Amino acid sequence: MRPKSTRVLACLILAISVIVPCSPQIASDSAAPRAGKTTEQVYKNIQVLKGVPADQLIPAMQFITASMGVQCDFCHLENAFEKDDKQPKQTARKMIQMMMTLNKENFQGQRRVTCYACHRGDRKPVTTPILAEGDQIRSFENLDQSPGTPNLPSAASILKKYLEALGGVEALAKISTRVQQGTMAIGQKSFPLEVLSEAPDTRLTTVHFNNGDNVTAISAEEGWTSTPGHPAREMTAIELEGARLEARAFFANTLTTSFKEMKVLAMNPINGKDCFLVSANRDTALPIYLYFEAESGLLARMLQYTETPLGNNPTQIDYADYREQDGVKLPFRWVVSRPNRRFSTQIEKMRQNVAIDHHRFAKPVISSAP
Repeated sequence: MRPKSTRVLACLILAISVIVPCSPQIASDSAAPRAGKTTEQVYKNIQVLKGVPADQLIPAMQFITASMGVQCDFCHLENAFEKDDKQPKQTARKMIQMMMTLNKENFQGQRRVTCYACHRGDRKPVTTPILAEGDQIRSFENLDQSPGTPNLPSAASILKKYLEALGGVEALAKISTRVQQGTMAIGQKSFPLEVLSEAPDTRLTTVHFNNGDNVTAISAEEGWTSTPGHPAREMTAIELEGARLEARAFFANTLTTSFKEMKVLAMNPINGKDCFLVSANRDTALPIYLYFEAESGLLARMLQYTETPLGNNPTQIDYADYREQDGVKLPFRWVVSRPNRRFSTQIEKMRQNVAIDHHRFAKPVISSAP
């Protein structure tokens, strides 16, 4: 690995556990809850993104890193994120202002121009058309405006087939806890992993790094994370919502009741298999897109977008290797994909309806940001 790879890898691992990836603790004045607060009320030296909900600042920084193919230290000093010592940070502020002006003056304030629109994963925008590109995740706008396919089944019938394919509602309801052991692959390296789950969305994920454990815990009340060499931190509301959604995907009878409205958009192939694309709407966030295999009825993919003031961050989770145990089917493999990043988890052993040590979910002392 290249220099700094251990620190970067520790940040990237969290993406598997909470959907939105780990970010450094940008300097803030306190570790107080951020609900209802704006960026300048929580973080230091905010000059451009004032008035934005504080929970959206870190996802906005993640959008920039994904759009430009860089890490946090491209613009920031490690452990001193509020300082303005690096020129790229000054440039980034000017680019954000330019983007907002373009959208305001040309698109009635709608976010049509973003960092990614020009950079496409590179530090310097591409100015010459390229000859060919590989497949890309479809844009949020295109998904939600799909032209549809004639004679599509109803969302209710698709969900019914899905639950039946997993073993049926009664069998699924009998599973209350789960302990899974396996490995997480990041690039060419694999690390031991353990997942403790309790219905509907209590979950503890531990990845055993060479230099220490990466831990992510969520419960009905809160969520926290810790990475090797860094103090534990509380999840933001956005992170916690994403983590709960992923946890519910493994207790399917609760996942299907997590949305207020579901509609079938189209038929799309995934890995050569026809899938029904279902849009699942929530009260406070962007829709979730679920892909169910037409033949088997199983969930093949979940696609989520996290909104930021700069653009929407995509997270795609592909489910595979479904196996039956204790009367229910469950994916023993899932792959999380984000721009320029991919992680895969393979479960090797699983026990269900076993006692869970709830002391392991106890939140450690949360350190105030520097």
